[in-house]
Amino acid sequence: MLKQTFPSREALQRFPFGLADVAVILGTLLLIALVAQVGAGTLVSFRPPEDVPGVTLDPWNLPYYAGRSTLRMFIGLFFSTVFTLVYGYVAAYSRRAEKVLVPLLDILQSVPVLGFLSITVTGFIALFPGSLLGLEAASIFAIFTSQVWNMTFSFYQSLKMVPHELDEAATLYRLSRWQRFTKLEVPSAMIGLVWNAMMSFGGGWFFVAASEAISVLNKQYTLPGIGSYVAEAVGQKNLPALGWAILAMAIVILLVDQLFWRPLIAWSDKFRLEQSAAADAPESWVYDLLKAARLPRLVGRLLTPVGEQVNLWLSRLMPPPSPSGSATPSQAVSDRLYTFVMLGIIGALLLVGVHFILTTVGLEEVFKTFGLGALTLLRVIVLLVFATLIWTPIGVAIGFNPKIARLFQPVAQFLASFPANFIFPFATLFFINSHISINWGSILLMALGAQWYILFNSIAGAMSIPTDLREMATDVGLRGWKLWQKLIIPGIFSAWVTGGITASGGAWNASIVSEVVSWGQTTLIASGLGAYIAEATEKGDWPRITLGIGMMSLFVVGINRLFWRRLYHLAETKYHL
Repeated sequence: MLKQTFPSREALQRFPFGLADVAVILGTLLLIALVAQVGAGTLVSFRPPEDVPGVTLDPWNLPYYAGRSTLRMFIGLFFSTVFTLVYGYVAAYSRRAEKVLVPLLDILQSVPVLGFLSITVTGFIALFPGSLLGLEAASIFAIFTSQVWNMTFSFYQSLKMVPHELDEAATLYRLSRWQRFTKLEVPSAMIGLVWNAMMSFGGGWFFVAASEAISVLNKQYTLPGIGSYVAEAVGQKNLPALGWAILAMAIVILLVDQLFWRPLIAWSDKFRLEQSAAADAPESWVYDLLKAARLPRLVGRLLTPVGEQVNLWLSRLMPPPSPSGSATPSQAVSDRLYTFVMLGIIGALLLVGVHFILTTVGLEEVFKTFGLGALTLLRVIVLLVFATLIWTPIGVAIGFNPKIARLFQPVAQFLASFPANFIFPFATLFFINSHISINWGSILLMALGAQWYILFNSIAGAMSIPTDLREMATDVGLRGWKLWQKLIIPGIFSAWVTGGITASGGAWNASIVSEVVSWGQTTLIASGLGAYIAEATEKGDWPRITLGIGMMSLFVVGINRLFWRRLYHLAETKYHL
């Protein structure tokens, strides 16, 4: 008689796949199927002035519309990440490039999303003739411009704040530029980059409606998406449809938080720059599932030889940086020539601008837009002061206490990700019924989209403060204002500056949709530069569109040069870990 045998526990543990692997495989296949199903709608034929299939207010179409918008958001996030790593690195480590790239970043941040969209859409359609991909690419590019500047500022500032002892160790060990990038610079910037990417992703939802309504050859095209669904519901005064859209948006935000951002935050915690481990690390059931599965580790081992060869090739291609020293005579001459060329370019641009003003709108219109810009500036200042006083302490509390973070981080992520302009119609009704002037109400509407930059950067800054420093502050009895003065403010200062500068730029951008709000046929218009640009865009008045965008860029760049850059310098010199 044959004796029946069962596999031992050790044999079962050696089995190549477990329940976690089955869940990972099924989840991956489901994700691929969903992306293929949603992405198929972008490959249809399209030739202007043909019509794009319109958006209907049937709630059963909302899952598909939400999928189309979410796919655009993640594609925009991918390109934003690539741009951030390249642009931020060059701006941080090239003295010549920094003089151009950082001011250019200020200008690009101040250009409204609608400005990028109106300029680039024709080129994208020409790039993909006969296909809807042209309009889709234009929409994704608009989303990209709403996400990327905050991430780039964060990464640039993190590179400037790399701890001196780690930088010296990398130099001592003769690490190549690629090794420094992957072993030191990106890891030290990871926590701030993840939180700012999460904020940028949420901020992208704010402009998703504008990115899905595209004007080409004086004809309006509406891409299927949850933003265009909301715009259609507002136009028809359909409150039930608006309610269904808000519910669908809430579900999307919660799913993205659980399946993407929570695992990413839990993974990024290992990059904390400290000697002692965090007492209570962030948790994620998806991250735990991936760690329990054997398949990801198996795939990693199979790809390791390829990765090592790529790292070796890139290390040879990017040798260690040469020791810094005094500039040689040839370098000094080159720097002077570079400065001369840049001054020439700036002078030429000023001449072109003066000629444009004198031949189109006139000096009186310039003074008018300057006054409107000053009104919008006052709203931005009020927003920044109140957002700092309210959200900085909350961000520090979340960053210091993982238990509070587990409770409030999803709430903060939901509030930051939820498109504030989805509730603009309700705010408009409230302003009308309460007889509140839109000149004051627009501050609240701007804050709904911009205040979260300060909150999320405060969280990231607090999380970056080493646990051993916090324990030492507790041991020596630091409490209340002394704790803020000696530890918290120096520890989060650079992150707060990044949040402030991006919140400021976001507020200027949001003013375009916050100073002009409507419900059906009722429109409220505030006095400000954002309303000026919105009205000029609606009329197709290109001289005034250009003047408005140029004036907004001057305000943003001027404030950044006079105020924020000085705070950046203070963070680099005085509050450097």
